[in-house]
Amino acid sequence: MESYEVLKKAVSGVGVKSVASDMKLSSAMVYRWCEASDSPDASGAKNPLDRVAALCDLTGDRGPIKWLCRQVDGFFVQNTEADEEYSGSVFESTQKMLKEFSDVLQSVTAGMRDDGKIDGGEAEELRREWEDLKSVAESFVVACERGEYKSKT
Repeated sequence: MESYEVLKKAVSGVGVKSVASDMKLSSAMVYRWCEASDSPDASGAKNPLDRVAALCDLTGDRGPIKWLCRQVDGFFVQNTEADEEYSGSVFESTQKMLKEFSDVLQSVTAGMRDDGKIDGGEAEELRREWEDLKSVAESFVVACERGEYKSKT
């Protein structure tokens, strides 16, 4: 789905005029965001989604995307490259997922060991381990979808 299609769908739920008013923008601007802007005769304007994607590409920093995800009570999980994660057998990949899950459990155990609670710093470590696990698991599923793991019989 293209960025303008995502915005068009999102705006359609409440209406262009309502979005424009609440964001203190002209209705015309919001309409332009909801149009394709890649052809020379299109009236579409570079929308906020395209701008954030361009910013991340230019800087190599996914911080803005991560921040946006947190604003809507979500989290960004970056996919890993196929060559890094898919090498080896399905069993090696599964073991890697289990190791990452074990790291999550170790973070919980370490946090609870001393004082029976997980404080802010320990929660940050737990978040890092959890993000690693989600990334490895996503890579595994993508590899399966691509047919990377085949029986050698």
